[in-house]
Amino acid sequence: MTTTPDPRPADGPVLPAGLGADATHAPGAEPPGDRTVLLRVSGRDRPGITAGLLELLSAHDVDVYDMEQVVVRERLTLDVLVGLSGGDDSLKDALFWAFQEDVQLEFEVVESSSSRAGLPRTVVTVVGSHDRMTASALAAVTRAIAAADGNIDRILRLARYPVRAFEFVVVDGDPDAMRGHLVASAQAHLIDVAVQRGDIARRGSRLIVMDVDSTLIRNEVIDLLAEEVGCHAEVAAVTERAMAGELDFAASLRERVALFAGTPVEVLDRVHARVDLTPGARTFVRTLKRLGFKVALVSGGFTAIVRRLADEVGVKRVAANELEVEDGRLTGRLVGEIVDRAGKARVLEAFAADNDISLSQTVAIGDGANDLDMLAVAGLGIAFNAKPIVAESADTAITVPYLDAILFLLGIRREEVEAADLADPSLDTASPIAIPGTPPA
Repeated sequence: MTTTPDPRPADGPVLPAGLGADATHAPGAEPPGDRTVLLRVSGRDRPGITAGLLELLSAHDVDVYDMEQVVVRERLTLDVLVGLSGGDDSLKDALFWAFQEDVQLEFEVVESSSSRAGLPRTVVTVVGSHDRMTASALAAVTRAIAAADGNIDRILRLARYPVRAFEFVVVDGDPDAMRGHLVASAQAHLIDVAVQRGDIARRGSRLIVMDVDSTLIRNEVIDLLAEEVGCHAEVAAVTERAMAGELDFAASLRERVALFAGTPVEVLDRVHARVDLTPGARTFVRTLKRLGFKVALVSGGFTAIVRRLADEVGVKRVAANELEVEDGRLTGRLVGEIVDRAGKARVLEAFAADNDISLSQTVAIGDGANDLDMLAVAGLGIAFNAKPIVAESADTAITVPYLDAILFLLGIRREEVEAADLADPSLDTASPIAIPGTPPA
């Protein structure tokens, strides 16, 4: 019987301390033949590297316990955790394989189990414009995590434009203390930070309920309507009294709507024509629906406008205030129950119940004081370019002007959104507009 000559040097590869037939072992350490070894491969990525290593290991008495791989700018880092129950031939062969493949291979005898197993995980998401998401800002974020005894387990870039966003998976630490440190860092560097539990609920189907004025759209519909009717100053005066606490929302809304009495209903067409969707609104809703999320609009504005906007972005669930119309003119009155601050929270609860979704799986998005109850009831309350009192009360706040930036708080990557859009033949997928400061792909 003939054998193929071994092309390796006669002495064989040199193994690290702790490996090899002559290695000594401290008391209590795993004996030879029963070791957990971490193999790390690094180098320029190309097809077949992972397969080659696993095929080599399959020829030996090796158990593969865990694997993790990341590629950054075509440079691979592959970690494979294995259990060895035989000699060191598998490691010698792996070293020679790495030499042949022109990659680096390191290995180390590690603990038989992870000290992090079973520890709670927290997900920290940071979002900011290109000029603010600096190394200094990221240093502050990571230092804030460490200050709460959190240990970063994984980092993922979620977006490089129109904003930069990163997700940190954190092991252990005090989430409340972490949130406090992170909020301070975010305020100092003018970036946005969200802190969420890293459990399975975060990846489940959700109900997203969002405000309309200054959230889905950039306008305040009642102001547009007042301008068209010619009573903007009067409406603004009532609004100021409400802000001063002289009137509650329902009373102020009725008083403002009364100013529209006698106006031909066609005014609503002109108002609708002036409405501007918030940048990213269509992408935001479209992506959520692809993921099977339920989406609803709830507004203290008017159904005559909100329903048209819902149709434009593809939302079926709507709750808003109904303007009474008689003989083709606005009467200056409202029909039915007023959707106010408490009413928005009730709508969220009703939509969740109708769809058999727990409140912990709901997300509320708004900007004004009449959104506070809704933000508090939801599992995740997001203040979107909101008034200070709302931003301080919400679970997290987004200050960038793109509604689809909220997708990053849900762990959705920009590249995934774009890939889905490219695969949709109904969409015009022209190249994105260049944004100064965008890092290279």
